[in-house]
Order: sequence, then C-alpha cells, then structure tokens
Amino acid sequence: MSTKYYKEAFERCDEERKQKILQTGIDEFSNLGLETANINVIAKKAGISVGLLYKYFPTKEAFFLTCVRHSTKTLNDVLKSVAESDDKILIRAEKLIRAIQRTSGVNSKYVKLYNEITKVSSKYDINAMANEVEANSAKLYREFIEDCIKKGEIRKDCNPALFAFFFDTLLTSLQFSYTCDYYRERLKIFCGEEIFDDDEKMVRELLKFLESAFTFEKSDIKKLK
Repeated sequence: MSTKYYKEAFERCDEERKQKILQTGIDEFSNLGLETANINVIAKKAGISVGLLYKYFPTKEAFFLTCVRHSTKTLNDVLKSVAESDDKILIRAEKLIRAIQRTSGVNSKYVKLYNEITKVSSKYDINAMANEVEANSAKLYREFIEDCIKKGEIRKDCNPALFAFFFDTLLTSLQFSYTCDYYRERLKIFCGEEIFDDDEKMVRELLKFLESAFTFEKSDIKKLK
C-alpha cells in the first residue's frame, strides 16, 4: 500500500481528530522518544484503535516523522516571518531571539520533540529525518545571510552556507537551553541559576556576541592580533 494512501487517509480525518492524534503523538514522543514511546498507548490516549492509527501511518517511524513535521513547521513559521522581514540584521536577530524565548515556553513539547531526533538510533532513516527537519531552516538562514551581505550589513568575506549553519546552531542551542533538561542544567552551570529570571540579559549579551561575529572584516581581525 502506497505512502500516498496513508497520507490521504489521515488528511480525510476531521480537524479535531487530526489535532488530537498529532498532539498525543507529540506529547508521547517528546517525553519518551521514538524508541520507547508505545503506539498502543498513543492510540488509547488519542481515543482511537491501534488498527485505525496504522491505517493513517504505516509505521511508528512514519507517525513520528509526521509529528516532527507538524512541530517544526509551527516553530519555523514564527522564525520565517522574522527572518524574511526588511529589518536590519541585528533587529531581526533580536526578534528571532525573543521569538525563541517565547515559543520555547509556549511550544516546549515541540522543541523537546526536535531534540529527540538527535537521539534516534541508526536503524532509522536518519538522512530522511535530517532533510525533513533541517532543509527549510538551512534555506531560510542562508538567504537571510545572503540578503544581509548584499545590503552591506555584515562582513562580505563570509560563506553564507557556513554562517547560516553557525547561526542556526546557536539559535537551536538556545531553544534547547530553555526547554530540555540537560541543556537547562548546562546553561545554569555556565551562567548561574538566575539566568532564567532575566530574559533581557540573554537578549542583550547574545546580540553583543552576534554583532562582533557579523561586523568584523578579516582585515580588522588581523589588526586586533
């Protein structure tokens, strides 16, 4: 039976049922991960039979990917609206940081699910998962950096693809630091327990870091040595 059949079967569900199934899956996968989450438990909590869940998704991995797709789209839609604005780079960066602080609280399960992908074993199709999750972000931030270079807002000697990777990695780490237990403890070790009580300090200091990274030309760096 084709993947298209399963997709169409799920799409034909009424919106309330679809959201209930997706949210139940997101809750279970974000708490337990792909390996440990039980499809029988998910079906029961979603109020449907296991057979019906398998009618919608051929495997647990396919269901997991659908939940990931839903979560990352929600998070990326917020970031996309900021990254594609006409604001100067540091204004856009500030808005992105604040959006991450805000969504990490409201959509913490989505961020935790994103983090769970990094723990998936090699028996699953890691390449497909990475492409599913990262392709849109890679394109979004690469175009963001290219636009800023054209406008003369950041140094001209940078590689847009690598800068996009570094920028996204920094923001992803920030997302995890607000939501995932290990990363929260890591942030507290570096910055102290009180860091979560001062979002403005995080914004202010991260912007200083980004400003230094974006604005120095190679010739300026040599002068500092």
